[in-house]
Amino acid sequence: MTASALPPSLYAATARPAPVTPPLDGDAQADVLVVGGGFTGLSTALHLAERGVRVIVLEAAEPGWGASGRNGGQVNPGLKPDPDEVERDFGAELGGRMVRFAWAAPETTFALIRRWQIECDARQGGTLRAAYQPRHADGVRRSAEQGMRRGMPVTLLEGDAARAATGHDRYLAVMVDASGGDVQPLDYARGLAGAAQRAGAVIHGGTPVTALSRDGGRWHAATPTGTVRADTVVLATNGYTGDLWPGLRQSVVPVFSSIAATAPVPDDVVRGIMPHRGSLYESGHITVYLRVDQAGRLLIGGRGPQRPIGDHRPVQYLIDYAQKLWPQLRGAAWTHGWNGQLAMTKDHYPHIHEAAPGLWACLGYNGRGVALSTAMGGEIARLATGTPAGDIAMPVTPIRPIPFHGFWRLGVMAKVMEGRIRDRFGL
Repeated sequence: MTASALPPSLYAATARPAPVTPPLDGDAQADVLVVGGGFTGLSTALHLAERGVRVIVLEAAEPGWGASGRNGGQVNPGLKPDPDEVERDFGAELGGRMVRFAWAAPETTFALIRRWQIECDARQGGTLRAAYQPRHADGVRRSAEQGMRRGMPVTLLEGDAARAATGHDRYLAVMVDASGGDVQPLDYARGLAGAAQRAGAVIHGGTPVTALSRDGGRWHAATPTGTVRADTVVLATNGYTGDLWPGLRQSVVPVFSSIAATAPVPDDVVRGIMPHRGSLYESGHITVYLRVDQAGRLLIGGRGPQRPIGDHRPVQYLIDYAQKLWPQLRGAAWTHGWNGQLAMTKDHYPHIHEAAPGLWACLGYNGRGVALSTAMGGEIARLATGTPAGDIAMPVTPIRPIPFHGFWRLGVMAKVMEGRIRDRFGL
């Protein structure tokens, strides 16, 4: 695929050149086949190639085409549930392992970027979780306390300190985690692909897998332009999971997350917008997230139309909200609007499945995919090379299709409407 095949976005307009990933041509052999060229698949391929494993990645479009190249760029730590809840759900041993792994995922990500010298505007300036309703502010305070108790690089800001960090007085409580940060995500995906190639992985874009079967103890993947035989297969398709393997698509809910971006804002204006320069996401039933990039553009995102968009007009509500937060933005040029499909799970945890012998799947990051999927790639590489499931940082679970999955779009729209009402009235 060429760059012109990418959906329009600020990232597509400003990204560094993509690595060459020609379509598969003919028949190939691999130790491990990875299906999907997003963060999960590319990180898995990189970690496998570093171990000397013969790995092939097949991507239907090009690396970073999906939500990996269209997300908010926030490198957020942790899981959606708080650490205490994780340990209650999974026990002190496994739960503690999950907490340590997930809250260290940003450092894992930035260390990988440094080691492979990936040019993606990486900035480890922290993440801010902010609440404007008293109920959610109490939740932010609990989260901060749990992080501090575990020695995480977390601080709690309230009152004047919260106002100084964000540039306005809307937020009652702000938790800052210094481990987080942001990247230009399409550049990061392309950089991961290039790093995997330098390590020895083979990546084919424009190569959808149309059928997957097992024959003679090996997996056989059919594509329009050839076949791949492999001992092990990793399915890394996340929010764009199709029906390649029964029940997997129905185990997650794909949710479009939308973003609007300004042109670079004059220095005298941008200084008062998010002075902390970390990546902020609101604590509420419906998350709004925002950051100022290194060129001085404001990017603001949240739930939007549950269909693809190509400009900022369908997400005018995000622009209106940004101008409500910072009136000095009135008159700024809003140049881009776009979205991509994330994968949400019913229990809000990422899912790893051994769907069949030698067939692994990993998906469902619930809005924390940049850091978590990068780190999970290392764990999937361990599984694919024989590490027992009980020794990795996340549980391996059966595939559990969500009931009434066919109505997901109506369900998401209803949940968004309910969440906006609850957030507005502090419920």
